[in-house]
Amino acid sequence: MLTVKKEILQKSIAYLEEEQGAKEWLVHMKQEQMVYMIDAVIEGDNKAMEFLLVNKHIVLAAFVNAVWEDAKALRMLMDKKEPIWAAMANIVNGDKGAVAFLQKHKLPTYVKLAQAIQKKIQRNNDKKSSIFSSGPF
Repeated sequence: MLTVKKEILQKSIAYLEEEQGAKEWLVHMKQEQMVYMIDAVIEGDNKAMEFLLVNKHIVLAAFVNAVWEDAKALRMLMDKKEPIWAAMANIVNGDKGAVAFLQKHKLPTYVKLAQAIQKKIQRNNDKKSSIFSSGPF
């Protein structure tokens, strides 16, 4: 099971919140897979996804796909006994039961990371749907 130290999760949240130095800290701590996971899930960055796959961060790659509602990726997380990452994907997709599952297992930082990812995706979608970014203008 892929577990991540609380400090790494917190810096990943800071990176999502665009805190200065968070990305550099993650890279310095040899946690660049978290940066690439975030870039893949938020931006749809193909190079980030490629990094995850080439470097065998399969759980993180499956998480990215599960967030984008790939049922096979979610099933793979469950089959590989990765319920934390499956629950996080479900949280991003609005499943309140997944929040309760992680809280029951005393994993609030994973909940916070999933919610930060959800919030960032929503903010990016809001920017794309602005009346000034559509139409012939």
